[in-house]
Amino acid sequence: MKRIVWLSVAALIAAILFYVSRFWSFSLWPRSGLFGIEELRPQGDLVGQWLRGTDFAPFELLIWAVGAFLVLTVLQKLYDRLNPPPE
Repeated sequence: MKRIVWLSVAALIAAILFYVSRFWSFSLWPRSGLFGIEELRPQGDLVGQWLRGTDFAPFELLIWAVGAFLVLTVLQKLYDRLNPPPE
C-alpha cells in the first residue's frame, strides 16, 4: 500500500514538473485557467512566463532543470526519512 502511495506521489510530482516546463503541449482545461486561476494556463511553460522580460529568460531550461533536480532531491530525502531501511 505504501508503495502505491509513493508511486502516486512520484507521478504527481512528475506531472507538475512537466507542466511547469516548456514541454507541456496538452490543453486539458479552458483558457480561463485551471479552477479559474488565470496563472495556471493550459499551455504550461510557467518558468518561461515567470522569467519573461528578465535577464534570466535565456536560461529558462537550465533554471527549470536545476529546480527539478532540487525538488526531486528534497523528495528523496523526505522519502528516506519517512521509510528507514529494514534491519
